[in-house]
Amino acid sequence: MVRGLIGGLLLVGIAFGVDAIVTHGHTARGAQIAEFDVGDLDAADARAVLVKLTTASHGPISVRTESGSAKLDPAALGAGFDVEATLQRLMDQPKNPWDRFLGMIGVSHSVSPVVNIDDAKFNEELDKHKGELEKAAVEGGVHFDGVRAVGDFPSQGMRIDRAAAKTSLTEHWLSGHTVDLAMEPFSPTVSAQTVQAALDGPAKNVTASNIVLAGRGEKLTLTPREVGSLVTFVPDGRGGLAPHVTSKNAKKVLGERAASTESAPVDATFSLSGGAPSVVPSTDGAKVDWRRTADTIGALSIEPDKREAKVTYKITKPKLDTKGARKLGVKEVVSEFTTGGFSGPSGENIRLVAQEVNGAVVLPGETFSLNGYTGTRGTAQGYVESGIIDHGRPSKAVGGGISQFATTLYNAAYFAGLEDAGHTEHAYYISRYPEAREATVFEGLIDLQFTNNTPYGIVIDTSWSPSDITVRMWSTKTVEVESITGPRTDPTSPTTIDVPAGDDCVPASGIPGFTASNTRIIRSLKTGAEISRHTRTVRYAPEPIVRCR
Repeated sequence: MVRGLIGGLLLVGIAFGVDAIVTHGHTARGAQIAEFDVGDLDAADARAVLVKLTTASHGPISVRTESGSAKLDPAALGAGFDVEATLQRLMDQPKNPWDRFLGMIGVSHSVSPVVNIDDAKFNEELDKHKGELEKAAVEGGVHFDGVRAVGDFPSQGMRIDRAAAKTSLTEHWLSGHTVDLAMEPFSPTVSAQTVQAALDGPAKNVTASNIVLAGRGEKLTLTPREVGSLVTFVPDGRGGLAPHVTSKNAKKVLGERAASTESAPVDATFSLSGGAPSVVPSTDGAKVDWRRTADTIGALSIEPDKREAKVTYKITKPKLDTKGARKLGVKEVVSEFTTGGFSGPSGENIRLVAQEVNGAVVLPGETFSLNGYTGTRGTAQGYVESGIIDHGRPSKAVGGGISQFATTLYNAAYFAGLEDAGHTEHAYYISRYPEAREATVFEGLIDLQFTNNTPYGIVIDTSWSPSDITVRMWSTKTVEVESITGPRTDPTSPTTIDVPAGDDCVPASGIPGFTASNTRIIRSLKTGAEISRHTRTVRYAPEPIVRCR
């Protein structure tokens, strides 16, 4: 008999061991979430089911109490379904042998999804539905109708048990069924006598006169009616009442007026006048701290005489402060490149983009994007119509000529030894640019990017004249760059196209196409040792002969 018992236990142990191997990397057998079977699935299949539940989670949640029902918005509740955390919970195999056995014989068990709920939003949303879901539960307090104080006299009743409601919503939200919310008796903490005392005392001061808040360089005045719209008297937790202002309402009433007293942080920059770079100090920013300012308004509201105070601000720091800028090693010109030969309208566009980029700071490890830095380059920004190449023939567009600045900037980055993070050459060769060492840009489609792969900061310095544009890179020089342009190969002849005569036709004599290459060799300034060598090959198409007929 003992031997049979041992044998039986051995078989059970073997069965559990085999099951542990089989279910490794799978969800627990018999697992269910919101009546969805998610047991014995691999991670990918289980995640797919959970993603479907995520879609379902965006719909309204039906809730019910003894007093009524309502539909709640998950977003307003601050509720979010965490797919990955729920998946991890499903992947945990039962530690209890009995639970594992039940799963092996097909008995299902419920697994609670991981749902994150923002407590403040949760309580605020339930408060909005008190009339539908709760039974005559009123806490003592005072609110204002214009400038008149109104007592909220307490009454006993039934209210939602917030802790239990949160648990119920977490567990049953995704089922799609109506969620029953538990109720609890509610006995007010504030007596009717306390409400009356507030009406007869401190509430009289709330709308008696203006409240003045001193902002940065400006005074913000709240009229008695505005104060009344902000202040309520709420339980203080000790049986009394205290004035209260929410940060949300304070911002709603004062936000526009306070905006002029706020400021964004300003990064440290560099002045390049006088032949040597100097740091232009950074400045901190300041944003209104609405929570503390709301508390200040509440405290002032019951004062009979002294009704002035300061707005509280949160100080925001710049990305690059003065101390950090001084450590960047910006001390000398490490590269310089100039191009010329542009026309009047193109020159104006080049002047504008150069003006925008002038003084740009590229921190170590950062990637500079010309399109990203300048943003939109249209007529609203002052750019004008100028010549471009469109589908193989000369044309005009707003912003034409900016590619010349891009080429100049690209070459300055090239000779500084900076990492090419993406650029595109012109489809047709333009004689004033170096072969296979030039760049074009087009807003939203074609960008010029380079990465500061040095331990020092880079400051871009531009100088424009009606005949040329120069870009300099200021930093600490660590490398020497050599450029080798290969011979032209594979020449191709231009074709001829006829275009109807008119303003849209720009005649052109055509330019042959060819293949060109450029090799950049970067050497250490200190040792002369070669650091890198890269060859780029570019195929230029022939620019067609355009005849206006």
